[in-house]
Amino acid sequence: MSSSPHFDSEQLCQLLNDLPAEALDELPFGVIGFDAEQLVVRYNRHESQAAKFPVSEVMGQQVFVELAPCLNNYIVALRFELAMEQSQPLDAVVPYVLTFAMRPTRVRLRLLSDPALPLRFVLVQRQVSGLV
Repeated sequence: MSSSPHFDSEQLCQLLNDLPAEALDELPFGVIGFDAEQLVVRYNRHESQAAKFPVSEVMGQQVFVELAPCLNNYIVALRFELAMEQSQPLDAVVPYVLTFAMRPTRVRLRLLSDPALPLRFVLVQRQVSGLV
């Protein structure tokens, strides 16, 4: 790959599945990658520093129960569940306010999954101007 993927890149789910885990640390947005059992298997430095959760403590946690229960709702977690049940890809950008273990923080989330790929992703873009 000639350049790093961006938050809005096309085919980003495939790119992130193919990218070595260490390369995720170079991305300028948060990356939470999880498997079919919703266990965190990828967590980049950007997200670790922003959320103040050490990578070593996050790996293996249930993404929507232990790591980010503020995402365990119909806006985020249910979309992944429905996409999986229907064997459909998911690529949605959602304005959101994170509230777990931090003061409310406005972000854009990108929800990515593809039934043909092993990992699913929640991407977190902070410092979004004009976010309602």
